[in-house]
Amino acid sequence: MDSRVNYFGNALAGKVMRHLNSANKVVAESTLPVTTQELVKVRASQINGCGFCTDMHIKDAVAAGETQQRLNLVAVWREAKVFTEAERAALEIAEQGTRIADAAGGVPDDAWARATKYFDEDQLAALISLLAIINAYNRINVINQQPAGDYEPGMFG
Repeated sequence: MDSRVNYFGNALAGKVMRHLNSANKVVAESTLPVTTQELVKVRASQINGCGFCTDMHIKDAVAAGETQQRLNLVAVWREAKVFTEAERAALEIAEQGTRIADAAGGVPDDAWARATKYFDEDQLAALISLLAIINAYNRINVINQQPAGDYEPGMFG
């Protein structure tokens, strides 16, 4: 499988990616726990069918110390006992925020209320931003049919 466009080598795409990467850096440096960030990125990427991002964020999570058991269970987090209540709240927001078109009204108030129990306003802003960013990356890679499997942790800086 080849990508439709050499997105990573295209000058215009490079400008777009620099802006997305800058926004992502702000979120990465926030107080939203890194583990939570990676779980959210994996779940959104799974929902969106983005093999490139799913591969990347699973590998990044493993490199950051995440266990394979927990990563294996991200797609079925509701039935898994291995996630904290805070992680479960973030995964719920990730699903609802990624599936906006499937849920009239967007993220339900009860899901948001659960998240506010575990995250302060800055962390909630980071979570919202993270979802917007990962969904943008997912859409770029899915539309471009970016092949998955070759990512090595840290290869993008």
